Amino acid sequence: MNSPAPASDVNHVPLTPLALLERTTRVFPTRTAVIYEGLRRNYQEFNARVLRLAGALAALGLGPDRKVAVLAPNVPVMLEAHFGIPWCGAVIVAINIRLNAQEVAYILNHAQCEVLLVDRGLLGSVRPVLEQGLAPSVKTVVVAEDPAAGPDEGWRPAGGVEYEDFLARAKPWVGPPRVEHELQTIAIDYTSGTTGSPKGVVFSHRGAMLNAISGCTQHLFSHRSVYLWTLPMFHCNGWCFSWAAPGVGAANVCLRQVEPVKARNLIAAEGVTHFFGAPIVLQMLASLAEREPFRFEHTVQAATGGAPPSPTLLAAMRGLNVNVTHLYGLTETYGPNTICEVQEEWQALAPQAYADKLARQGVAHLLAGELAVLDEKMQPVPADGATMGELCMRGNTVMMGYYRDEAATVQAFRGGWFHSGDLAVLHPDGYVEIRDRSKDIIISGGENISTIEVENTLAAHPDIAEAAVVSRPDEKWGEVPVAFVSPKPGRELTEQAVIHFCRERLAHYKCPKSVVFEALPRTSTGKVQKYALRERLWAGQSRRVKG
Repeated sequence: MNSPAPASDVNHVPLTPLALLERTTRVFPTRTAVIYEGLRRNYQEFNARVLRLAGALAALGLGPDRKVAVLAPNVPVMLEAHFGIPWCGAVIVAINIRLNAQEVAYILNHAQCEVLLVDRGLLGSVRPVLEQGLAPSVKTVVVAEDPAAGPDEGWRPAGGVEYEDFLARAKPWVGPPRVEHELQTIAIDYTSGTTGSPKGVVFSHRGAMLNAISGCTQHLFSHRSVYLWTLPMFHCNGWCFSWAAPGVGAANVCLRQVEPVKARNLIAAEGVTHFFGAPIVLQMLASLAEREPFRFEHTVQAATGGAPPSPTLLAAMRGLNVNVTHLYGLTETYGPNTICEVQEEWQALAPQAYADKLARQGVAHLLAGELAVLDEKMQPVPADGATMGELCMRGNTVMMGYYRDEAATVQAFRGGWFHSGDLAVLHPDGYVEIRDRSKDIIISGGENISTIEVENTLAAHPDIAEAAVVSRPDEKWGEVPVAFVSPKPGRELTEQAVIHFCRERLAHYKCPKSVVFEALPRTSTGKVQKYALRERLWAGQSRRVKG
């Protein structure tokens, strides 16, 4: 038999999630696309705005490998940006809205962003950056107005343009998206800086498409689905659901910030079928139900990652008619890489046994590729549920690499696998379970916090001799940072002063929630025994860290 002919236009087109919106607009033009406050738009209207945004950016000369930063909460503009920016070939850089001005400036500069699209309510985060010229690559600032953003301080960047005017003046893009090949960059997502400065994770159109399709399939998304945006769209582009949900014609209920009463009301009023997020989102609803008992009339599907759902939380969610699925992934894997597929026989288990099953990271997502737990010699560990190794991945939804950081990319891809840095075991049924982290990452409310970054900040205090940061349990956030501090001789410090010092220099969620003043324990070689500090704080509790 002859070898197959090379791929051609007849049997190959570049994979891109943008093609999904083209189909949705043709097939479901009048289906509701976006719901936000009093606003409702169908897919024909949504697509028209996407094409105007693409045309406006193209008029600025943007195309492949040109970067557009977006700083916005879960509002319609953020959803439009996920299609309009890459439609003209450019790259979307969605920035964590909880970062401070210095952190935003770092990302704008490292990614070499030329356009900044910013929500009016977040102008305070970029005002110092723009006024002080800290991001010289940014040539155009587009401000998205939103009455729901709260009081308006009145400041606008010099030379800035209002988003609706930016669209109104544009000539809409005509034709298909500008995707020259499927490995073209669609997005750069910045990590939480777990080893210092954040790294720019490069997503391709192909990887985004496959993760979007995988997510829709695994979570039974369709044009009948109604998705409540409790998961930040800046997190791995909303786990790629910023493309996936519109791609299948689902209705997108935008939520500027997660407020449990508002979320409950929207789920009931709009018939929400799905919502995702860190366990704290589930906990908010559970706590609300304790104060104001309720139960949804229809079954709602929820997916959570960042920590395992506890037996108590699972029981509370069942009481609300919410089914919970546990996911695991990293920015480097486009978000979810594994799913804890629930087996039918688990349903008969006692609550604790069921929770133990669901706490595992599970198996590879449908189109993710390979998942393995490897020892130091890069060999698979036995499936005994006890032998630990590093959780590694390779396949369709692993990043292209770290932007402008070849050394870090080579290190992450050593041995032909992506190294997660998480230590795990493999159970006899093939499900993986993370047991610890190779780095002292703290996951608070789904956000990664680098202890090194916090320690370096503390070290800059003139009265601090040394400091170590570890986690302690927290009912609301799962875990939060605690600083152990040794003052310099003769210096006096207060807990409030140390926390305030950090809050002036770091995003507030990264700052210690409490401070302990004492000499730090050390090993015989002089290293600080951070594990000893952590064990004190977690005594009697199981710290089963999940990512």
